[in-house]
Amino acid sequence: MALSAALPFLRKAGLALALAGAAAAPLPAVAQNKPADFTDAQKSAIRDLVKSYLMENPEVIQDALVELDKRQKEAEKTATKTALGQVAQTLTQSPRNIVVGNPQGDVTLVEFFDYNCGYCKKSLADMRELAKTDPKLRIVIRDFPVLGPDSVEASFVAVAAKSQIKPDRYFDFHQKLLESKGRVGKDRALAVAKEFGADQAKLEKDMQGQDVRASIEETMRLADILKLQGTPAFIVGDDVIFGSQGIEPLRQAIAAVRQCGKASC
Repeated sequence: MALSAALPFLRKAGLALALAGAAAAPLPAVAQNKPADFTDAQKSAIRDLVKSYLMENPEVIQDALVELDKRQKEAEKTATKTALGQVAQTLTQSPRNIVVGNPQGDVTLVEFFDYNCGYCKKSLADMRELAKTDPKLRIVIRDFPVLGPDSVEASFVAVAAKSQIKPDRYFDFHQKLLESKGRVGKDRALAVAKEFGADQAKLEKDMQGQDVRASIEETMRLADILKLQGTPAFIVGDDVIFGSQGIEPLRQAIAAVRQCGKASC
């Protein structure tokens, strides 16, 4: 970052005045004045002092940026928890949800995914393992098609297939479709759904219906409220786990929710 770009941030963060006070010990009266009271000469002197201090101690800029990043992440985490509180009921209990795992489970894990998302494919092994080894886990999978028109078409087919594929087989359908090689679109989704007993003509009709559209729109609205920018994203309790981070963060969050009702005790 150029020094000229960094200085406005430093002033905004209050660091400029602190640095000026530290470097300008001979000018205590100037350091105590309000910026509006400074003469042009005093302003120039303060700028020179701040510049001199930063040139001699450039690590201050790095420290400040690290602190800024920390504060931004804390603010984002707080905002996410607030947003989750507002949409928790819809997120986990909507009648439009596609539920796999144990429908009566004591903890709900929600995944936002796209059938053309490479990291979602990578995370599938984790989801499969969780469903297999945690009989008390309730899993909600939400089609969040953000990777192009073919993703949108595939999601419409998959959501429409919910009414035709038996609940105890839907996760198998989901896995096979997500494991597809190459791009996944309408044709591939229809073909896989047919393997699981769905009627293609009915699927093509249903995927144009209001119920399917409302389901996708509900997920899009939730993602917007939660400020989800991509896939996969996992919600457990009061936390969002972004990206494919492996199974352990998911297991830890699930265990924490069971222990104290939050993703982190």
